[in-house]
Amino acid sequence: MAILVTGGAGYIGSHTVLYLQEKGENVVVLDNLKTGHQDAIQNVTFYKGSLHDNTLLDRIFQENEIDSVIHFAASSLVGESVENPLLYYRNNVVGTYHLISKMVEYGIKNIVFSSTAATYGNPEQLPILESNPTNPTNPYGETKLAIEKMLRWCDDAYGLKSICLRYFNAAGADPSGRIGEDHEPETHLIPIVLQVALGHRQTVSIFGNDYPTDDGTCIRDYIHVLDLAQAHYLALKRLKSKKESGIYNLGNGKGFSVKEVIETCRKVTGKELSSKVGPRREGDPAILIASSKKAKEELDWEPMYLDLENIVSHAWEWHSTHPVGYEDKRVGE
Repeated sequence: MAILVTGGAGYIGSHTVLYLQEKGENVVVLDNLKTGHQDAIQNVTFYKGSLHDNTLLDRIFQENEIDSVIHFAASSLVGESVENPLLYYRNNVVGTYHLISKMVEYGIKNIVFSSTAATYGNPEQLPILESNPTNPTNPYGETKLAIEKMLRWCDDAYGLKSICLRYFNAAGADPSGRIGEDHEPETHLIPIVLQVALGHRQTVSIFGNDYPTDDGTCIRDYIHVLDLAQAHYLALKRLKSKKESGIYNLGNGKGFSVKEVIETCRKVTGKELSSKVGPRREGDPAILIASSKKAKEELDWEPMYLDLENIVSHAWEWHSTHPVGYEDKRVGE
């Protein structure tokens, strides 16, 4: 039997594929490679294409003995979602509709869905619990929440069991440096700071230093990408054994400020790293920290890399040896 990983050539998807392979799982990957990289996945059955291609989905399910799906494929830039919400509803919601329709048609009962903390919007309490109100502040979060709701109704109607994983700021890279983060454009803080270390940017912008935090900068919850990969594997195991749907937060449980991230990057890289303070970004909450107690208790999830210096060190190992990402010919050597 095989696991279909949609969006498996992307950042979190490729790390999950690698983790599944190391657990001895047979993996099939579907990715359109618009943001993913085929060099990030090795020794898998790979299909290049879209979730909107029903003929391709038929091929995948007919040519492989798939018994479960891990679903990453989505558009995921918050700013872009505000500028072009219809793109996000088409790619995320309609694309997932096609995938789930084929799963129902072929009798596949288990799906782990890559959701997001953006489903919560501005939290009313900290740390954020799964029971907190969901009130997204952008179309990206809205589309992910819509998919969660679609999955719930499909459980009632078709017995399709799902686990939705709402995670916070994915960071880091495979410790061996085999694969890592390569986005264009890059929007995540840690790789942006490391691009300054590589000379690809002159400075890193700090959006506001007057928040009600110890150093005045926003605090975010950074979780290592391999800890996320582990959680997807454990979620799939739970689906197969318990046959129960669920929703789980995945986070570090500890927040790090923008200034703390920059200082840690300075320490890891040994470089000064210029930074400048600019105005706040509209809609940025001061603090976002998750409670992952439920995932630890029910999924037996034990994150391995909670220390920020470890997270940054693994990211730097990747970026420093692959300064232009997957275009670097050293990938795969």
